[in-house]
Amino acid sequence: MTEDSGNSAGRAIPSGRLARLGVFGKLAGGVAGGVVAEGARRLANGERPKIGDLLLTPANATRVADQLSHLRGAAMKLGQMISMDAGDMLPPELATILARLRNNANHMPPQQLDRVLAAEWGKDWRRKFAHFQAHPVAAASIGQVHRARLPDGTELAIKVQYPGVKESIDADVDNVATLLRVSGMLPKSLDIAPLLDEAKKQLHEEADYLREAQMLARYGELLADQPQFVVPTLYSELTMPRVLAMSFVTGVPVETLETAPQDVRDRVMHDLISLVLRELFDWRLMQTDPNFANYRWQPETQKLVLLDFGAARPLPVETGEGYRRLLTAALAGDRDAVREAAIAAGFLGEAAVLQHRALVDRMIDVILVELANPGPFDFGDRAFVGVLREQGTEIARDRDTWHLPPIDTLFVQRKISGTALLAARLKAQVDVRALIQHSFGEATL
Repeated sequence: MTEDSGNSAGRAIPSGRLARLGVFGKLAGGVAGGVVAEGARRLANGERPKIGDLLLTPANATRVADQLSHLRGAAMKLGQMISMDAGDMLPPELATILARLRNNANHMPPQQLDRVLAAEWGKDWRRKFAHFQAHPVAAASIGQVHRARLPDGTELAIKVQYPGVKESIDADVDNVATLLRVSGMLPKSLDIAPLLDEAKKQLHEEADYLREAQMLARYGELLADQPQFVVPTLYSELTMPRVLAMSFVTGVPVETLETAPQDVRDRVMHDLISLVLRELFDWRLMQTDPNFANYRWQPETQKLVLLDFGAARPLPVETGEGYRRLLTAALAGDRDAVREAAIAAGFLGEAAVLQHRALVDRMIDVILVELANPGPFDFGDRAFVGVLREQGTEIARDRDTWHLPPIDTLFVQRKISGTALLAARLKAQVDVRALIQHSFGEATL
């Protein structure tokens, strides 16, 4: 969830198909107008601009971000996902669009909220509570969270889904894909249809709060023996397809740990990386959304709060086995075995390896050197990332060799990359090699 600023105004979320299509039409018209104006300006200055340069101007970046954040739902969710996953590989202006989506705090006005809750709980829904805070404490792409208190004094967090989100998922995904195509970010030769289908499926699952309730309860059971983590308690009697009720758990943004002592930062990331390994190799169930807002820190208890299980998904055995083979080869320092395991798991396409073998091997060598260093891995030392980005960017320029890894691998890699980003943000030092070895020794596959 994205933390609400507390002073933003409510803005009705377009719920009907025509209303949402109208927003995309307004967006397209506004972008086109911006292209014409910017093109005229550059031509007057004697320039011959490319259409991609005209599309991705700062003004158009603001226009796109504002309209997608107004739509919420799949449009905003996909923007957030791409922003986290692609990072520095995006054109700067497109990165600006998506970064704005991660921080926007529009929410439903009270009248729209009342209609949603009346549809789920009945017109007398307020009688269920001693107090219901109308202004949300958090707002995200699919829903917003309100604090409430039951007559017995129990504090709850109530997640309410934006109207029309579920019905608009398929069209929104297709429209965002068109936006990415027009931006020039995706090569025409790349078949993204399977990815779009899976994105729609994933978003439909995230919009099913009864399913998320099951995942919330399941994680509560799985982590019952892990006192370092806190998972909210499900209140099933108040949970509906578009309303999720759970205990209200206090906490501060996980980023506040940046100023915590080194040993605290190290311990938190040690626990989170261990959790990812258990999800992958032991449980075969993973919460695949690593958004920082899904973690909260409790300074008084020194515990980490885990939130938002809508993106939790079971993993096939072959996904875990692919990572096991890859990591086993990496721990052994065997470059050829790493390359072969990466191709077998779908991380690397055979065309990319054939065309850019030297660059691929250079990237593998950088990773092997880092992993071979004894003791804790310093996530705060990002010097090697620049080397990897340089090699990866050169490979990526050859769009004929682009390919999509298996869908489940993409989701797992998203979680791994997001966890590494948080570790880098906290400048944590963790003996990753030892954690992997320990996981291989205890995982039940």
